[in-house]
Formats: sequence, C-alpha cells, structure tokens
Amino acid sequence: MIAVDTNVLVYAHREELPQHRAAHARVVALAGGTALWGIPVFCVTEFVRVVTHPRLFDPPYLAEEACRAMERLLEAPTVRVLHPGPTFVTRFGEAVREAGAVGNLVFDAQIVAVCREAGVTTLLTEDRDFARFRRFKTEGL
Repeated sequence: MIAVDTNVLVYAHREELPQHRAAHARVVALAGGTALWGIPVFCVTEFVRVVTHPRLFDPPYLAEEACRAMERLLEAPTVRVLHPGPTFVTRFGEAVREAGAVGNLVFDAQIVAVCREAGVTTLLTEDRDFARFRRFKTEGL
C-alpha cells in the first residue's frame, strides 16, 4: 500500500505551487484507481493546518474549504485513513531511535510508525527528511 504525505496533499490542492500539476495527477490517479492507498491521520490534520495558515498562503483556505477538500478526498472508495493501533507506541519509539529524531523530525517519526503498522510499502512525499528512517521507502512526485 502507498501512503500520501501532507506536502503532496497540499501541492495537489494549491494551484499556485510549482508541484501542483504532478501532485494533483498522482492524487487523482490514486483516488480513481483500484489499489488501496492511505493517508496517515496526522497528515489529515496537518493538511488543514497548513492550507489555512495565513503566513503560508495568500489567501489561505477558510476552515470550511480545508475540511471540505479533505472530505472530498476521503470519499474515494480505495483510500484508508491510517490510525495508530496497538503497536504504534513501540513502532514510534523505534522510529525515533532509528533516525535520532528530535524536534520537527519527531512528527515524521509518528508518520513512519503509523505507516509501518498499517503495512505501507511506500510513502509518496517530497520531504527528504524521511530518508533518515532506514528500511522506510519513499517516492517523490
């Protein structure tokens, strides 16, 4: 299963960004395909945080716009929201130690942990920080 990181979701929804076309095409292909794919629950909430941030976008999405964009995406029959399960805390600790994660990298460690727990084979991301997690495959746009 492939999972989609926050940055790809943001790029797919913000037309003014240079990565928009590639990200939009990938997300549309996933949503319209037959294979299961996932979005870590942390990326759902971070997407709303990022696209509504007035220092990042002018104009930012309104809260209603951001929530509706995510709701539309989650209507795809093949998408799954990846939630922490019973082994999450252990996997999170392993990911933190593996990457020596501190500060902002701790957020990425929770994405790695929930993906590993869900059996994700690849994370679609433009964030190079994920390379610090051994045995965790990423793919760019």
